Amino acid sequence: MGVESFTFDAAGMSCVVPSPDGDREIFRDIDFVVDGGEIVDLIGPSGSGKSSLLTAFARLNSHASGTLALAGRDSSEFTPQQWRRMVAYLPQKPILPGYTVADAIRLPWTLAVRGDGDGTSNGTRGLSRLFRSNDARAREALPDARIRKTLDAMGCEDIDLMRPPHDLSGGQAARVSLARTLLTNPKVLLADEVDAGLDDDNAEKVASIMVHAAADGMAIVRIRHRPPDGRAHRIATLADGRLTMRVAHGDGGSAEDSVKEAA
Repeated sequence: MGVESFTFDAAGMSCVVPSPDGDREIFRDIDFVVDGGEIVDLIGPSGSGKSSLLTAFARLNSHASGTLALAGRDSSEFTPQQWRRMVAYLPQKPILPGYTVADAIRLPWTLAVRGDGDGTSNGTRGLSRLFRSNDARAREALPDARIRKTLDAMGCEDIDLMRPPHDLSGGQAARVSLARTLLTNPKVLLADEVDAGLDDDNAEKVASIMVHAAADGMAIVRIRHRPPDGRAHRIATLADGRLTMRVAHGDGGSAEDSVKEAA
């Protein structure tokens, strides 16, 4: 198929968060592996630590520890910004700053033009200056035509690029956020329940988009609470501090690959 093969590997992942009653262990000593081209669904009860695990994979969780590697390279060989460009976390609630949909989608390119690699800004005034000062160069890096093509492929033909992001419906915002992430071409996509609150039709469109991305070699981990949609290759269940992994089969069969228990 000509698709580059790689593995994302997490070992000994633990997460301990402070609380009024003392430190609370969310999970400990969890191992997780996903290959390029594979979709893994991460499921489990609310509060079991699924989002904490995904943010740990993205190096966005200050309470987490463990060893991460991508294509055989330890995460310590990358800056946090380099890692997050390749291992992208897509939150459940879309964050779409900017005056227009095009602004929101171009944000990573706008930050790159500015050299603001950590993705931070100095509040609303900072973002305002950011979009004004770097608009032309960001448009050159990511032309309207490419954005339009990506959105149309997602069934978003009705979304005008000049539309304010806050006017989007929940389903539209979720797909715009997904479009932005996919256009950055990460190796690993960590999708945190992005189909939550979507109707079945929009959820189906989002799932289909991820299948196409996986077919192009992307590794995808999806937190889901919906019934299985037949897209995942494996199902990972996080509950009571332990992770179990099984192969997804259309006939309902399964094979347990690994279990890591919290002490």
